[in-house]
Amino acid sequence: MNGKRLDAKVALITGAASGIGRSTALAFAREGARVVVSDVDEDGGEGTVRLIEGEGGEARFIAADVSDGEQVAALVRATVDTYGRLDAAFNNAGTEGVMTELADCPEEAWDRVMAINLKGVWQCMRYQIPEMLKIGGGSIVNCASIAGVVGFATASVYSASKHGLLGLTRAAALEYSSRGIRVNAVCPGVIETPMVMQRGLKAEEDRKVYDDLVGLHPIGRLGRPEEVADAVVWLSSDEASFVTGHPLLVDGGYVAR
Repeated sequence: MNGKRLDAKVALITGAASGIGRSTALAFAREGARVVVSDVDEDGGEGTVRLIEGEGGEARFIAADVSDGEQVAALVRATVDTYGRLDAAFNNAGTEGVMTELADCPEEAWDRVMAINLKGVWQCMRYQIPEMLKIGGGSIVNCASIAGVVGFATASVYSASKHGLLGLTRAAALEYSSRGIRVNAVCPGVIETPMVMQRGLKAEEDRKVYDDLVGLHPIGRLGRPEEVADAVVWLSSDEASFVTGHPLLVDGGYVAR
């Protein structure tokens, strides 16, 4: 791989066993970064590493549950021990949780979604930021959602976690941008990832559900993981050097309706 925008950078990507995380790991490697791939899915994470190495890139898999602070600390420490620094992070690990009306949502479902989607990103940043400060700066991109910008019926917990994530992103940007660390977020629309499609949204199984979803996006289709990855690479590169605290919509026009 002939690196370009991320030459000689070290990047850490959580939730990188499939979907948006895997596509972003590949995109970072194609731009010259050495990539640490992390996920709770060890087989999927190792598969991402093999794909990167198959294209001539450099990557390592480190298993970690982002809801566990000790595992996150060990993940960041292992990243720096392996590659000597941390320049960029894409905090992508997340879960949809239970889709139900608010009053029917079990407390344990709330706790799990918040532990991964919100506290998990906080845990990642609290260990990533000190390492970036040591080298004079870096870039963090957090994976939010259109559900962090607008509400969704039957997804109150997920929406709350992603709204909270945007607040966390903006606050961190205000605190650290003057010290060289930019903190942004991507807000994808409905993307054809395994997490989305496994909920019965396969065109061949339920054409009406699929078509209804497509109809919510003025661009006329669902998004592809690679399109979100391209946005993350841009936010992580020097091309976005004056961008911080920003929630970048990658949603095919969904929120513009």
